[in-house]
Amino acid sequence: MSRAEELWERLVRAALTREIFGMGTIGQPVGGIAGYVPSSFENNRDIDSILRAANEIQDEDPNVSRILCEHAYSLAQNLDPNSEGRGVLQFKTGLMSGIKQKLVKREGGTINRSQDIARLQEFYKLYREKNNVDKLREEEMKLRASGVFSGNLGELERKTVKRKNFFGTLRVLGMVLEQLTEEIPEELKQVIDSDAAMTEDLIAYNIIPLDAPTITNAIVSFPEVVPDTMVKCLPAIRLVTGLYFYDERAYKKDNVSNQREHIVLLLANEQSQLGIPEEPEPKLDEATVQKVFLKSLENYIKWCNYLCIQPVWSNLDAVSKEKKLLFVSLYFLIWGEAANIRFPPECLCYIFHHMVREMDEILRQQIAQPANSCCSENGVSFLDQVITPLFEVVAAEAANNDNGRAPHSAWRNYDDFNEYFWAMPPTTCGYDYLQNPLKSGGGQRRGKTSFVEHRTFFHLYHSFHRLWLFLVMMFQGLTIIAFNDGHLNSKTLREVLSLGPTFVVMKFIESVLDVLMMYGAYSTTRRLAVSRIFLRFVWFSVASVFISFLYVKALQEESKPNSNSVVFRLYLIVIGIYGGIQFFISFLMRIPACHHLTNQCDRWPLIRFIKWMRQERYYVGLGMYERTTDFIKYMVFWLIILSGKFAFAYFFQIMPLVKPTRTIVTMDSIQYSWHDFVSKNNHNALTVASLWAPVIAMYLLDIYLFYTVLSAVWGFLLGARDRLGEIRSLDAVQKHFEEFPAAFMKTLHPVRTSASSSNQYKSAVNSYGTDCSVFLKVVEKNKFDAARFSPFWNEIIKNLREEDYLTNFEMELLFMPKNTGSLPLVQWPLFLLASKIFLAKDIAAESRDYSQVELWERISRDDYMRYAVQECYHTLQFILTEILEDEGRMWVGRIYEGIETSMENRSVHVDFQLNKLQLVISRVTALLGILSQAEKPEHEKGAVQAVQDLYDVVRHDVLAINMRENYEQWNNISKARTEGRLFAKLKWPRDPELKAQVKRLHSLLTIKDSAPNVPKNLEARRRLEFFTNSLFMGMPPSRPVHEMPSLSMNELLKKNEDGISILFYLQKIYPDEWKNFLSRIGRDENAAETELYDSPSDILELRFWASYQGQTLARTVRGMMYYRKALMLQTYLERENAGDTEAALSRLETTDTQGFELSPEARARADLKFTYVVTCQIYGKQKEEQKPEAADIALLMQRNEALRVAFIDVVETLKDGKVHTEYYSKLVKADINGKDKDNYFEEALKVRNLLEEFHHDHGIRPPTILGVREHVFTGSVSSLASFMSNQESCFVTLGQRVLANPLKVQMHYGHPNVFDRVFHITRGGISKASRIINISEDIYAGFNSTLRQGNITHHEYIQVGKGRDVGLNQIALFEGKVAGVNGEQLTVLTIYIFLYGRAYLALSGVGETMQVRAQITDNTALETALNTQFLFQIGIFSAVPMILGFILEQGFLRAVVSFITMQLQLCTVFFTFSLGTKLIILVGQSCMVVQGTVEDFRDWTNWLLYRGGIGVKGEESWEAWWDEELAHIRSIRGRILETILSLRFFIFQYGIVYKLHVQGTNTSLTVYGLSWIVLAVLILLFK
Repeated sequence: MSRAEELWERLVRAALTREIFGMGTIGQPVGGIAGYVPSSFENNRDIDSILRAANEIQDEDPNVSRILCEHAYSLAQNLDPNSEGRGVLQFKTGLMSGIKQKLVKREGGTINRSQDIARLQEFYKLYREKNNVDKLREEEMKLRASGVFSGNLGELERKTVKRKNFFGTLRVLGMVLEQLTEEIPEELKQVIDSDAAMTEDLIAYNIIPLDAPTITNAIVSFPEVVPDTMVKCLPAIRLVTGLYFYDERAYKKDNVSNQREHIVLLLANEQSQLGIPEEPEPKLDEATVQKVFLKSLENYIKWCNYLCIQPVWSNLDAVSKEKKLLFVSLYFLIWGEAANIRFPPECLCYIFHHMVREMDEILRQQIAQPANSCCSENGVSFLDQVITPLFEVVAAEAANNDNGRAPHSAWRNYDDFNEYFWAMPPTTCGYDYLQNPLKSGGGQRRGKTSFVEHRTFFHLYHSFHRLWLFLVMMFQGLTIIAFNDGHLNSKTLREVLSLGPTFVVMKFIESVLDVLMMYGAYSTTRRLAVSRIFLRFVWFSVASVFISFLYVKALQEESKPNSNSVVFRLYLIVIGIYGGIQFFISFLMRIPACHHLTNQCDRWPLIRFIKWMRQERYYVGLGMYERTTDFIKYMVFWLIILSGKFAFAYFFQIMPLVKPTRTIVTMDSIQYSWHDFVSKNNHNALTVASLWAPVIAMYLLDIYLFYTVLSAVWGFLLGARDRLGEIRSLDAVQKHFEEFPAAFMKTLHPVRTSASSSNQYKSAVNSYGTDCSVFLKVVEKNKFDAARFSPFWNEIIKNLREEDYLTNFEMELLFMPKNTGSLPLVQWPLFLLASKIFLAKDIAAESRDYSQVELWERISRDDYMRYAVQECYHTLQFILTEILEDEGRMWVGRIYEGIETSMENRSVHVDFQLNKLQLVISRVTALLGILSQAEKPEHEKGAVQAVQDLYDVVRHDVLAINMRENYEQWNNISKARTEGRLFAKLKWPRDPELKAQVKRLHSLLTIKDSAPNVPKNLEARRRLEFFTNSLFMGMPPSRPVHEMPSLSMNELLKKNEDGISILFYLQKIYPDEWKNFLSRIGRDENAAETELYDSPSDILELRFWASYQGQTLARTVRGMMYYRKALMLQTYLERENAGDTEAALSRLETTDTQGFELSPEARARADLKFTYVVTCQIYGKQKEEQKPEAADIALLMQRNEALRVAFIDVVETLKDGKVHTEYYSKLVKADINGKDKDNYFEEALKVRNLLEEFHHDHGIRPPTILGVREHVFTGSVSSLASFMSNQESCFVTLGQRVLANPLKVQMHYGHPNVFDRVFHITRGGISKASRIINISEDIYAGFNSTLRQGNITHHEYIQVGKGRDVGLNQIALFEGKVAGVNGEQLTVLTIYIFLYGRAYLALSGVGETMQVRAQITDNTALETALNTQFLFQIGIFSAVPMILGFILEQGFLRAVVSFITMQLQLCTVFFTFSLGTKLIILVGQSCMVVQGTVEDFRDWTNWLLYRGGIGVKGEESWEAWWDEELAHIRSIRGRILETILSLRFFIFQYGIVYKLHVQGTNTSLTVYGLSWIVLAVLILLFK
């Protein structure tokens, strides 16, 4: 057998024996051949189900399994008889091989297929009887009703899955029977129909089972879902989709299902936020519908107002609730099927506007008829008739992109298409409004509308012309004042008035660029926009000529004797009028308080014309103003920056150059080293330019430095105000821990007080069996807060242990008791109380000369020492009272009564021998150690003996009180002890609370070492410190879960060329986590990794552990699922509704969180509020090709039931003998935004508080994006990674803090921000889809939100993890992407100016001559001017934000140590090196590959020989890499710039020839020419 055949057989066997994924009918990942049914089969779901059922019953009846497989093969053969679809031939071959193997394994005899139907019918009956399917549903419902009390929630899950498996198999058997024959016995037919009715919850659904209501899903019992939410919504969807007046095929079935659930969820969540009291028959509130309606159609309403057209309704108040639901349903149905047409949102408004008019007209006529816009000869289809024509135009335009190589002016992106719908008159079109709306007449292609982006350096000026105008005019004014020695006289004033011509000339340049930049759009843009451009051009042309002429004429007249200055006065009048008008308009346009007045002035044609000339009016960008207070803060911030900048520019940049400039201009007899064509007879012009050029360039750039410093200081103050960094160490955590419960209850888990809840609480406490005195102590606020805080804290600690950041011992120390018992105090975690008893004992033993008050005062200096003493005192009393009876309990009572009396008399130090406390502690410890063990006769005897020893120690060594007061009781106790019956009856601790108290007190008395360094792991410390610190920050109180808004978010052993595996690498980077992981899976912490390979479960856990340490999808999913886990825990602990069976427990018992993840109500509530969708576009292809990545994703879906995976499914079908390809977006789940994100459970608890920010006041507009803090978790990989993570942390914390307040210009930078989903999906989405033109695509979400009157805020009380590629080359590539903007270009330009200026001074000899003369004449100003490089050293101030960030969050000393450590690790040096050696690294990569293995060499040769093509990246093909490297010189512009840049070699050659004195002092051009000839000859000789 050939190797290929052998591999094929192995593949078939693996598929049939479930080696690939494993199979199941329901609740299992689709695997084997069933998992890879070709997508070209239209009803592949049936084939999938049949094959899975065949595998399920293989062991029970192979014959029936064979029947099902053959039927599946028949279905496949009928669908594609010639096997022309993709993957069909392989599927049929594999399936046939499986059928043949089944026939071979059959024991003898031939197969009589005529009996197949009878066998199938008989097996159906036997299968039902064998599995008792009639009782399954009844048993499940009984278990569900009693599950919360019996603790069998896990059994309930197993019962549910089992029932689904059985009924799923029965459904398949019945379906196959009905397909094979119509002659089914009537009795069996009724049974099949009855079983089919029992499978209602097997129908596929996402969150809410709308198509199959079921009592097994708790979500349908919620008040916000039960009411006429569905009753109102479902008919609205059906009405729109055609059951009444459209053809039912108008919209895709899946789109209808998705949008139906979408709208139900919107209504349900909005209804829950209204806080409406529950009613016996809940109804959909009018306010709910109104809010959903306005939010969903807000953009449409604004669009209509902008175009001055009437929406479909004339009076919104008159629109009924049902009709509003119709409008919302229609809009989302359009959106759901719009595909790429969603990106131009106003196009959707255009479509909706016409379709809603059609719908309204049909409703008015009350005649059932299809909509004309969706009709064609082939039927009714919205996708074919409405979306497809638009999509074809967009697709054709995308072809002009040339894979990103075409210039932007040559093709249109989504924004260009969208602009067409900002001006089109939609009311003038009939039913043909969708016929090529983006094409012009005659079939000609339309161009740009109002903006064309040409790649040119002129954008440096054009894009920021107002900034350049301001900077140039200020520089000119400051320079004039400096050259007039600071004197503000009439001469200075006349020169300053030269700013007028400067202003109009620069505005003229701007108008010229406006004309040039619009090239390519004149034929297609609106005539009004073109008119404005040319009017501005004419206006500034005339103005620049006229004002410049007036100023020059005025200067000429001023120079004449006896001038009357008429022209100068005219010039002043013109400048005054023009400046006054400009200031008045700016005042009205910029100040929010005057914005309404500005809008009122639009009635005046002159004002409207001036505003139109000043700025074009677009649909986006309107109303971009803030409150007056916000505007003032913004202005003050920039006034401080600009004041500092211009003061620095005047005193340190301009003034120092005034005197040297005058000296250089008047300096003569300068001997140039070589030919000089400019400076020799022109006052040394090049020398002056060499001095001033870098200063001017620095002047244009240094505003960023001033912004950096001020933003760092302002951000530091804001962080301090928000209480960031108050808890920055474990000492601070321990010191403030007792404040955490109250702070937690105030913000994260507030308890709503009401009469009903108070009564429930009292009845719960009474049912708990406490007397009145204990009840008064239990309800004490501190203990109540601690009782509610403890389950959350313990769950946080448990998750840290599951993530392997803690050891088992550390987890035990950090756990907090429930605090629900009868002890009249708060029990704190052991890590706070460790060793405190022994310290208190030593203090008591050494304090013989102290009174009781002084002794207690010494102990109380440490709060946790006092708590430890009190807890030992009360806990020991509780334990002894519970385990002893009769005289023994009497003895305990007398001892504690004596102690209480002594404390009242302040004579404890007299009545008790405190130096003998060690004996008491040893006896109590011995007793508790025995009681902690299992109940056995020998242990019981040992416990009795331990109590007797304790009695003897107390009686003879410690007790010194007067026994005469209770002589009779003491006498009975002593007599019982003598007779041996004092402790004869001892009750072993069986109560869980008592056992927990015994264990805790034993730990408290045996842990002698303090725990100041618990936890040891740095990441665990950081997370606990941040979480506890955030409890005291400005966090809005959270609502109950049901009222909150909804939230919708390995080759380990392969070694490299150095013999290092990834697993070995991870073990060395994360040693704590590796040891904790081994301990968690029950292995010794020193165990070798090879020991794990024998256990499949350990291997699986190892794979997950490795994934969780890196920047992987698994880590992202785990982090996001913490949101769901937190919601389930919060729901479980908020059970206060007496009608809820789970909430029937007392409120004190609800702090027990065991089993909360299995609570049906908690899980359903979390599903209603949270869903996580991961997009993996190639998942379908991976699944079809049986790649391991598909198995990993299926495993993730199994482990996370709220996880959904969205992917593109390619379906190939045969139509007219041709393969027709269709693309479907699919959303899949198991029946239970990037992979660089992470999250933490403790932070997920705060998501409710974060979502409350959408309802808080953050300005005149509600928030649309909530920015949150992020932590780069890959910073621990290396010192360089640490430096980059610190640098980015500074940007995402301190930097974002200032952008949000006071600037209010924060955007979206790819960080884990929270979006208002409805706002953004109705406005084009959250990122731009145009390739190349939108490199940093994530920032455009912020641009889009801001331009469309959104509001972006920033909140730092919650953090989310984020991973970064932290290799040297990856860092360089990332920085190159971020820095590829105007700021980087200006920086490089400034450096070039400085270097070439220095080169001119050095090579021309001028610099040396002037330096000598300055030293001789002692001209320090000139000498200083020749050494201006100090201005470039002020870049050190860019480190200020990082330093202040360290100080704020780590403290001053730790900040200094961290910063010095980074410098010692040479992080900044390596970082600079990475940016400067990008090309070297790229080239060096290929050299490293050559030195690898043979397989690496083969990859390298493939890279060299692969020609590449469209979409091929540089790392895949040498030719593609070469094209990428030379992309900048393809255009004529690029070649010209490259040529100019290459001229620097002529300068280098000049320095070699003349400055090295090759020909002595000979400076003839002949020598220079001969040097190039010699260089060319040398190259030819040694080539």
